[in-house]
Order: sequence, then structure tokens, then C-alpha cells
Amino acid sequence: MKHLFLTRRFFLLFGALAVLFVISFWAPFLFPVAQALFVLALALVALDLLLLFNRRVVVRCERKLPKIFNLGDPNTVKLELENQSALLLSIYLVDELPFQFQDRDFGLNLRLKAGQASTLEYELRPVARGEYSFGATHAFLSTVLGLVERRYISDQPMSVPVFPSILQMKQFELRAFDRVTHHKGIKKLRRIGHSYEFEQIKNYVRGDDYRSINWKATGRRTALMVNQYEDERAQQVYSIIDKSRAMRMPFEGLSLMDYAINTSLVISNIALQKYDRAGLITFSDKIGSTVKADSKATQLNKILAALYKEEERPLEANYELLYYAARKLINGRSLLLLYTNFESMYALERVLPILRRINTFHLLVVVFFENTEIRDFVETPVQTLEDIYHQTIARKFLAEKSNMVQKLHQYGIQAVLSRPDELSINTVNKYLELKSRGLI
Repeated sequence: MKHLFLTRRFFLLFGALAVLFVISFWAPFLFPVAQALFVLALALVALDLLLLFNRRVVVRCERKLPKIFNLGDPNTVKLELENQSALLLSIYLVDELPFQFQDRDFGLNLRLKAGQASTLEYELRPVARGEYSFGATHAFLSTVLGLVERRYISDQPMSVPVFPSILQMKQFELRAFDRVTHHKGIKKLRRIGHSYEFEQIKNYVRGDDYRSINWKATGRRTALMVNQYEDERAQQVYSIIDKSRAMRMPFEGLSLMDYAINTSLVISNIALQKYDRAGLITFSDKIGSTVKADSKATQLNKILAALYKEEERPLEANYELLYYAARKLINGRSLLLLYTNFESMYALERVLPILRRINTFHLLVVVFFENTEIRDFVETPVQTLEDIYHQTIARKFLAEKSNMVQKLHQYGIQAVLSRPDELSINTVNKYLELKSRGLI
């Protein structure tokens, strides 16, 4: 009996019969009618029970999960169902989702004919890394009568890890290396000057640097020929992630640190594809994960595994410790992409002397975040004088963020101020720009 459930239709039917019995107190001629309908209703319920709780009523249900979930992206879950009975069944499907989603009223409806199979799909967007555990799948079966339901439990506990977004990594890899189509966000930058890696001599085309003309080859071919250079390879690119409390601010469910983690995976993959060496350092009040820059085939998996385990810490970041780690762990001049956040000029000025010292040994790019809530508030129309005061203060905060970028540029430090959802695009563009300018 624990698998027997009464439906809404059952309560409506017997509720209507109860009303009819009450009315029969004032209209006695309705009493026999009410009795007859009551007996008929009991017979229909008995028939529904016989049809549903028959041994030949079997429903197969199987859940299909991807090997991993991508952080912050929609991930598809499939439920394969097959009606192995001879009845037309209406099914209300309840899948026990991981507790991280906090979804207590998730359900799907479908109808299956006798012997029919169907596949249902739904999407889940995880906003935290870690292990996600699914429970059983509950199928509530009902016939065309719909008076009672039979619960059919498919006990299939499964777990899936949520990793930094590999999907975004692949998407940006295709965009960064696509030479035919132009995707929104990725800039195609022409080289300013060139590096020292000679590639080939080619015919001059409009837009080539005239300083690269090879006059000897031009004289032999009686046509303008230019030297073509390629980006220098085997350069070190480190992603440095601040995991202190400054990175706990949420945006669309994800923390700023998680956006930095997804972007670090993206930029590490692109750097490796461009034959550079990618590395990783995380820090807060102490140094976290460290992956020495390398270009081996297993390097991306090392970085992915390190990013998967990282957790935010509710303490201030120790930039003196970061300077010490950069001096001890990083050999040779490298590109350092520092993902952090400053909400005031005072916070930046506190660590600016250390950033300047790091920039003397490496090419430092400070990547920090625009406050999107303040930006959205500024763009809303004002109604009252109080709203004008509030927007004035909000514009002051936005201006202060822009001043931080200018302050960093003043001391020769590269900077990227970005919305969280545009972080990967802006960071990839900055990396490609620095490569094209030969600054790395």
C-alpha cells in the first residue's frame, strides 16, 4: 500500500458525491442516485487498482548522465523510459536531484502507449564545484481513469563531478584559432612589429609591415616579398587566482572566483595550443595550489585537477606571500594573469607597491571585476531627488574603477576591467594582444 497514491481526480469525484449526499437531505429523491453513483465510483476505483497493480505492468526507467558537469553551463540529463505493459499510461516523473540545486518540486509529465519507449531531457546548471549525487527516480503511473496512482521506484544512485567548464574551454579554443569566420568577442589583431621567430618569405599583401620587406628576395622575384614571423613559443603563462574573501561576491549564482577558475582553464588551454607553457598559482592568506608551467600533454589535466579542488577562504589575501612565491616558483620572465578584485582605490594602493615589484620581473596583467549591480543601477531611470543622489554615488564608484585601470597603466602594469560574464573573452583578447605585440 505504500506505493498507492490517490489523485486529484479521486478527491474531486468523492467530494462531489459527498455534496450530493448532503443535498439529498433536502431532496430525498436524489439519495438513491447518490448511492448508485457511489457504488459506481467504488467500482471504478477497484478497476483502476486492478489495472495498475497488475504484475504485467512494468515500466523501465534509466538515467543517462555525462561523465562530468561543466560549472556554470547547462548540462543535459537524459531519462529513458519504456512502457512494457499493454496499457496506455500517464506518467509523472520525479527525479531525485542533488541537494546543491535545492529544487524540491521538479517533475516531468508524459504519456506512453503500450510498448512505447521515450527519452526525456532536462538541463541542470551547477554553480559550485564538487561531487553531485543523484538518488532514485520515482514514476507515478496512472491509467485513463486517473483515480489512483502507482509509484514505481527505479533505485539508481549516481554521482557526477562538477569541473571547471570544459565546454567554455573548447568554445574559446575554436574561436581563438578560427581563421575563416569571425566570432563575436574575439578580436583578430594584426601584429605590431614582430618577434624573433622567422617563419617564411611570402608575397606582399596590403596591410603587411613595409619594414619587413625582403629586398634581396624582391630583386630576384621582381615582386615585393616580405619576411613573415611567428609568435615566439615556449613562453610561460601563469594564471594566479586570488581566493580570498574579495572573490566571494556572487554573479548569476557563481562567485567571482569560479569565473576566474573557468577563465584560467580557457587561457591555459589556448596557451598550450599556441605552444606556450601554462602554469597555475592560487593564494589567499597562504599559498594554495601550484602547478609549474609546462607544455606536456598532461599539463591541462593537472591544471584542471588543481582547479577542481580549490575553495574560497574568508580571509584577506597576502600579497607579500604572492611576491615571495613568484620569485621562488617562477623561473624566468613570464606572463602573470592575476585574477583578483578591488572595490576601492584604497584597496589597490595597499598592494600597488608589491604589484610594481612583481611587474619588474614579469609581465603582470591585473584582471579585476566591474560591479554589475552598480552598473545596472546607474542605467535605470531616476524618479526622485533621492534617486539622483544615489546614482551620483554609484557613478562615483564606477569612475573609481576606471581610475584604478589608469593607475595601473601609470606604473606600467597591464589591466583588464571586465564584467564577470565577459571575463573569458576579455582575457583571451588581452593574451592575443600581448602575443601580437611581442610583449611576452
